[in-house]
Amino acid sequence: MNTPSLVTTNIDVAIRKLRAGGVVAVPTETVYGLAADASNPAAVARIFAVKGRPTGHPLIVHIADADQLDVWSSDPSTIARQLATNGWPGPLTLIVPRSERVHDAVTGGRTTVGLRVPAHPMTLDLLRSSGLAIAAPSANRFGAVSPTTAQHVLDDLGGLLDPATDAILDGGPCTVGLESTIIDTTVNPPQLLRAGAITADDVAALVSDLAQASGPSRASGMLESHYAPQCAVRLVDTADDAWALRAGTPGAEILECNDDLAEAARSLYSELRAADTRGVKILIVVLPPATGLGHALRDRLAKAAAPRPQ
Repeated sequence: MNTPSLVTTNIDVAIRKLRAGGVVAVPTETVYGLAADASNPAAVARIFAVKGRPTGHPLIVHIADADQLDVWSSDPSTIARQLATNGWPGPLTLIVPRSERVHDAVTGGRTTVGLRVPAHPMTLDLLRSSGLAIAAPSANRFGAVSPTTAQHVLDDLGGLLDPATDAILDGGPCTVGLESTIIDTTVNPPQLLRAGAITADDVAALVSDLAQASGPSRASGMLESHYAPQCAVRLVDTADDAWALRAGTPGAEILECNDDLAEAARSLYSELRAADTRGVKILIVVLPPATGLGHALRDRLAKAAAPRPQ
């Protein structure tokens, strides 16, 4: 008897499994997300179980269009509406007051929820065809390197998903390659909680003031250690520093980010995964410039290099 495959390109299969309470890895322009019906707390609980994610860490809800903002938020601010109009579909998550429709399982008990409209055509089609909203963190084990291909998801979670109830929707490689920018619109001025492809300068062009995050973690990706490969990561400012460090470091390799920062973002997680596949012990990374998309790259690399939780 043939064993059913986890991987599919059939959106109808993905919708059917989501409606039945399964989890489905879906492609977005940022990274692949592990999705469940956001209105089904039992299905959302499976996301946490499969990822090994602490239940107090909130999830981002992916919706079909900006009109859904008022369905999932009780009182979105003028700034939230402005950012949604200009930033969706796209790699932008907005923290807004949650509506009664949002379950505690999604928010970790918080009074706010993160919302975004993804720009990937396959997942947009899924959302619009099904009428579902999906809660979806990255489709990997908690704290590890995010997946940017269906194969990455299969490598990470294939043994934890059930082909009878779950699926991996293959939409090809992610075009952005880094998680979404997160803006908290419930505070004044709004705060940048996580850097992404929509830069602080992009947001500042739409709002009069933007502050940097302060206070405890309240959104995805705000932990000190995250996005971490199995190998140790060491960060340096220049190629000369990298070669000097490598000379005295057995088992080390050097990664220099592409001068094209968009390409560097698309390839970063694949490069980190490839280093693990090669058995690299220490990956020495030359930091990109602290401009534009470089801020997001430096954020992910700093978290990958941070001391790992014991």
